[in-house]
Amino acid sequence: MAAPGARRPLLLLLLAGLAHGASALFVVKDNNGTACIMANFSASFWTIYETGHGSQNSTIDLPPSAEVLNSSSSCGRENVAEPSLTVAFGSGYLLTLNFTKNATLYRVQHMRFTYNLSDTQHFSNASAKDAGQSLRIHSVDSITDIKADINKTYRCLSATEVHMGNVTITLRDVTIQAYLSNGNFSKEETHCTQDGPSPTPVPPSPLPPLVPTNPTVAKYNVTGKNGTCLLASMALQLNITYLKKDNNTTVTRVFNISPNDTYNGTCDISAVTLRVGNNSTLLQLKFGMNATSSLFFLQDVQLNMTLPDAKDSSFYASNSSLRALQATIGNSYKCNTEEHIFVSQTFSLNVFSIQVQAFKVESGRFGSVEECVQDGNNMLIPIAVGGALAGLVLIVLIAYLIGRKRSHAGYQTI
Repeated sequence: MAAPGARRPLLLLLLAGLAHGASALFVVKDNNGTACIMANFSASFWTIYETGHGSQNSTIDLPPSAEVLNSSSSCGRENVAEPSLTVAFGSGYLLTLNFTKNATLYRVQHMRFTYNLSDTQHFSNASAKDAGQSLRIHSVDSITDIKADINKTYRCLSATEVHMGNVTITLRDVTIQAYLSNGNFSKEETHCTQDGPSPTPVPPSPLPPLVPTNPTVAKYNVTGKNGTCLLASMALQLNITYLKKDNNTTVTRVFNISPNDTYNGTCDISAVTLRVGNNSTLLQLKFGMNATSSLFFLQDVQLNMTLPDAKDSSFYASNSSLRALQATIGNSYKCNTEEHIFVSQTFSLNVFSIQVQAFKVESGRFGSVEECVQDGNNMLIPIAVGGALAGLVLIVLIAYLIGRKRSHAGYQTI
C-alpha cells in the first residue's frame, strides 16, 4: 500500500486533468462502417458576450457526453466534398472540423464553433442585442494550423489555441487523423511545433529574397449551391514582421501568394469566404455585406503560416473589423494601384491589380466596374500636368503678342 504522501502527485495530476475536461474519442465512419476520421482531445471554449451591464466572459468545457453528430459528419467524396467531423454537446453547441489534403499533407483547414446564447447556465444575462429574439444561435469560424503528413497521426500534447473573434478554443492532448487507410490511428506521428520537432523533421523551405518581385495575378471562383458568389482576379503578397530565432533581431519579409497555390471557399447569405494556401501558408479572406447600403467589402483577414527561421515558427494574425475593397453589390471593385491592407502590427496584406465581386455574380462574369480612389487620383495627375502645360503655353503666347504689339507701336509715323 502506497504512503499517503506518494498519492498526492497522482491526485494533483488527476485534478488538473479534470479541470480542463477529460479527453474524448470521436470517430466518423463510412457506409461500410470503416473509420475515416478519428480524433481524441479535450477542449474548452472561452467566449465574450454582451449583457445589459457590459461585457462578460464564459468558459465552457467539452463534456464527457459530447458525441459525433452523424448527420453533419462525413468521410467526403473524391473531388466532390472533403471529410468533416462535427461534435455536438449541450443545448445546441457544435464543434466542426473540416479537412483537406494534398499529395503530402492533410490538415484541419477550417474550424467552426456554434454556441447558444439562450443557455443561461453559461450565458447568464445575455443582452437582447447580443442574444436577439429570433437568432440566439451564433457561429464563429477560423482557419487552423493543425496539419500532418499523409498516413500519419497528428499529435500535440501542448495546448493549441484557435482564435475566432470573440471566441478562443483551447485544445489539449490532441490526437487526430483523417483519411485513415486502415481504420485506426497510425503508429507514425507528426508532432505539433509546440511539442518540438517530429521524429523525422522535414527540411525547412528556403526563405524568399528580402526584396522579391511583384506577385503574379491569379484568378479565383467560389461557387455555392446558388451559383458563383465570388469572382476575383488579383495578386496577393504577405508583409510579415517577426523575431528571428538565431539572433533575436526583428525582420520584415514579404511572401508572394502563387497562382499555383490551392484554394477553396464557401458561400453564405451574409458572408463569402476565400481560402488560399500551400503546405506552410493558409490565408483566409472573408467578405461581408451591408444590406441597407447594398455594399460588399473585405471584412475579415486571417493568416496561419510556418516561418522556419522565426523564434516562434507558427505565425498567426487576424482582423475581423476591416472595411476594404468596397463596392456596390452586383458591381465589381477594381484597382490597378497597389493597396496595403493593415491587418495587425505584424502583418499587412499587399494587393495588386485587383478586380473582385462578391455575393451577386451574374453568369460568372464581372459586373459594372467601380474604380478605387487611387486609380482616379492617378488619372488626375496627367490631366493636371497637361492643363498646367497648356496654361503655360497660353501665357507665353499672350506675352509674345503683347510684346509684338508694343514693338509696332514704336515705329508709328509722327
